[in-house]
Amino acid sequence: MERESMIEKPLRVLYVASEVYPLAKTGGLGDVSSVLPSALRQLGVDARLLIPAYRGVIAQIQGYPVSGLFSVLPSLGPVQLFRGVLPEALPGSLTPVYAVECPFLYDRLGGPYLDSYGQDWPDNALRFAVLSKVAALFGSGSGLDGWQPHIIHCNDWQTGLVPVYLAHHPEAYSCSVISIHNLAFQGNFSPDLMPVLGLPWSCFNYHGIEFYGCISYLKAGLYYADKILTVSQSYAREIQTPEFGFGLEGLLADCRGRLTGILNGIDVSRWNPSTDPYLVANYDASNLCGKLENKRELQVRMRLDPELDLPILALVTRLTEQKGVDLVLSLMVELLEQPLQVVVLGSGDKNYQLQWKVLAAQYPGRVGVAIGYDEGLAHLIEAGADLFLMPSRFEPCGLNQMYSMRYGTLPVVRRTGGLADSVVDVTPRSLLDGTATGFVFENANRSELLACLLRALLLYGNSRDWRQVQSHGMHCDFSWAASAALYLELYRTTVSARWSLV
Repeated sequence: MERESMIEKPLRVLYVASEVYPLAKTGGLGDVSSVLPSALRQLGVDARLLIPAYRGVIAQIQGYPVSGLFSVLPSLGPVQLFRGVLPEALPGSLTPVYAVECPFLYDRLGGPYLDSYGQDWPDNALRFAVLSKVAALFGSGSGLDGWQPHIIHCNDWQTGLVPVYLAHHPEAYSCSVISIHNLAFQGNFSPDLMPVLGLPWSCFNYHGIEFYGCISYLKAGLYYADKILTVSQSYAREIQTPEFGFGLEGLLADCRGRLTGILNGIDVSRWNPSTDPYLVANYDASNLCGKLENKRELQVRMRLDPELDLPILALVTRLTEQKGVDLVLSLMVELLEQPLQVVVLGSGDKNYQLQWKVLAAQYPGRVGVAIGYDEGLAHLIEAGADLFLMPSRFEPCGLNQMYSMRYGTLPVVRRTGGLADSVVDVTPRSLLDGTATGFVFENANRSELLACLLRALLLYGNSRDWRQVQSHGMHCDFSWAASAALYLELYRTTVSARWSLV
């Protein structure tokens, strides 16, 4: 086609997400959405973000309107598009941000998905259908704001309708890829919404968006997208099995030819112990004296006994069964027979929160618990702790194990998803060849977790080997540079199936 032959570099990518740090964040997606587009721009890609205009977002991006009011879905009010710039994620790379303003959907107290009481917003189906439809309008007709992407990169169920809207638009232009950050969250809603979503009933079937009688936003994205991505190679394999597939394993196995895993990177400018502004003393792999100062400060902050020789075991996590919090709680009394201290930062299941508070009261000076999330405290914990625990039942990628290694804090993880792909277990062989970076156990059960922790505590008593493992982890490269290059190659491969890029 004439239009296709006119496509030139740079590659244009619209990255669509429901959360982006520092504008809105509930988990790892917020971090990825902030840094990946910035890393792509450093590779010459014209990458731009699209997010909902939650309360305060337009002011944070210093946004200005680039459209008048326009209709998106039947029977819903109009929206307006604002453009601004994401507060700098990577040095020298300011990322353009589009924000979808629709005050009655987005301008409210609470989080991106939950209200102030921790309940799902009852109109989440509409809130993220609007986001998806605006994204599809960028990739259809003449685009929006005079710009049209070659690739629309969708993320999780909140953007799962983008490939469907593209598939049913007569002037669709863009290719679509979708990243699965957590398959457990699928965005399943009543089929009564079909008329409101503006989709034909012909797509509501097994070969489409229907999933056990519901509309599944995630299944929609998986079925219609040109490529499916996960955030680690192991997770890409795991989700094709009943144990990890959450009912979608059959579809994913059928789609294995367009399914790829790329391990997330981390923001090495924000998570850098040599420059981290949240620390009381900075340090690096050549001089760990500052780590001891942060340990001292962490003990003060968390009201632990000032015993610097004791190892500190840390958890910064959602307090949920998926994260293996129940396993940790089940062995805490036995574990605390060992000479160690425990620090916990997180929120989630109210019962788990209560159990941690009870433990802190029962073991004053030994267990410190902070319910909620505190960015500065999270950084201090990474710097001041000795061991970082991630016993997840499943973990698509995980970022804290990478933060921990960078801060000289040895991760203790279950062999699953991105944890398996990023942590090398301490064994006699890995100690000998210098590749060990942490401690890994196989199965999500109490006995294996306890045995792994005891192994870690044993190594803590061997300062030479401990220092070697610390050093190797701190020298690992988990920056976005390598991962972004893999994304760029996948984008080009995807687009080349439709056009020939030069």
